[in-house]
Amino acid sequence: MTLFVGVLSAGYSNASHTVSELSAIGAPTRSLWMLLGTIYTVLMIAFGWIVWASAPPNRAQRVLGLLLMIHGAFSAYWPPMHQRAVLAAGGGTLTDTLHILWTMVTGVLFMLETGFGAAVLGKRFRLYSFATMAIGIVCGAMTGTYAARLQANLPTPGAGTWERISIAAYMLWILVLATALLRANRGAGSFAFAAEKPAPARIV
Repeated sequence: MTLFVGVLSAGYSNASHTVSELSAIGAPTRSLWMLLGTIYTVLMIAFGWIVWASAPPNRAQRVLGLLLMIHGAFSAYWPPMHQRAVLAAGGGTLTDTLHILWTMVTGVLFMLETGFGAAVLGKRFRLYSFATMAIGIVCGAMTGTYAARLQANLPTPGAGTWERISIAAYMLWILVLATALLRANRGAGSFAFAAEKPAPARIV
């Protein structure tokens, strides 16, 4: 979605335009984005439920599964922003304000998910989760510096790149989490990110 939907919009640049502009009011890619977004939402909620339902006596994994489901449900409706020209002409409305609020809440959920995810598996996955959080913070801060230029309909070189790095880091984290949980559940103790095996119980 973030890499290929923009190809359908003339003049759109993945490097210089934000992801939100693909679903902006009046954008030619909005309908396709909404369709794909619905599929993504359903899959994210289903993934969160699986993480929650398959959790051993592990509170962190249950919380993680719940957060993933909340994230998916929260993304079911995303208030759309207006296109740059409309914003520059003073045509912004409540949906633009709510769009920013939704972005902030999603960022908080991202941090909570990676934080609780860090407690689910072993040390190497914990470090990987912290690195993902750091990437999200840095890229989010860099993307935020373009807000004024976007609303003024000025060039924003690099805005899309920073945002897509953050999204890619989160999607990769989800992929690694799913793979690690699958292998851990299958008893692959040699897997790098698998949680440490508990000591065998002594027979009394």
